[in-house]
Amino acid sequence: MNLILISLLTLGIVGAASAIILYFVAKKFYVYEDPRIDEVEAALPAANCGGCGFPGCRGFANACVSADTLDGLNCPVGGNDTMQAVASILGKTVASSAPTVAVVRCGGTCDHRPRMNEYDGVQHCFIAHNLYSGETGCSWGCLGLGDCEVSCEFDAIKVNPITKIPEVDEDKCTSCGACVRACPKLLIEIRKKGPKSRRIYVNCRNEDKGHIAKKSCDVSCIGCGKCVQVCPHEAITITNNLAFIHDDKCKLCRKCVEVCPTHSIVELNFPPRKVKEPLTPEGD
Repeated sequence: MNLILISLLTLGIVGAASAIILYFVAKKFYVYEDPRIDEVEAALPAANCGGCGFPGCRGFANACVSADTLDGLNCPVGGNDTMQAVASILGKTVASSAPTVAVVRCGGTCDHRPRMNEYDGVQHCFIAHNLYSGETGCSWGCLGLGDCEVSCEFDAIKVNPITKIPEVDEDKCTSCGACVRACPKLLIEIRKKGPKSRRIYVNCRNEDKGHIAKKSCDVSCIGCGKCVQVCPHEAITITNNLAFIHDDKCKLCRKCVEVCPTHSIVELNFPPRKVKEPLTPEGD
């Protein structure tokens, strides 16, 4: 009986001593966390997509609370409404940002970029990209195996089974950037959505010289520079034989679209152009 009492007493003393030690250790290493982090996290869409550049919504909330200003911080999924809510919680101001959308910069459909062989390996773009240049003569073009489609948590991008090119659903796209990171060819980028969803961009990433690019895909940019010459806003530059339209400078005048000899510059969601009627001699 005495042995049992001694054991219980010993266990009680050890337990009490451990509790006291744990209490002082917890006080010593206590890390204060601003309660506003929970409030900001609750205002976020909880997509945890990483589109903001931080590891999940919690990391973004912590960054917002810690920052002096919200400049450079943006939740692409929540958009301006979410950022205004975050600013209200923190007593800060935030500038509205233009809506953005993912854009696939490859027009090399089966009609424009004939297949030269058939890939029979693992159906992943990343693996195929590391094995060979692709089924066509264009080593820069889309592989069409759908890594971007798998990466999208919002069902906003699908590979067209006929053209073998991914297509973005503007209404579902949140600009999270998952498809951008998934594409090994770097064909997808986040661009400004534009007024009334109208935008112009070079639908090509081929950096080969003109005659080589044209031979592999008949809608490839050949770096001729005609678009640069006609652009009145200096919105187009050419680097490594490839034209690029800067959406922060482009005024959507569409002059570059008209002069592109390979039709590699595309215009989306514009009304049809007016057909110019031929002039007829007076009296006819």
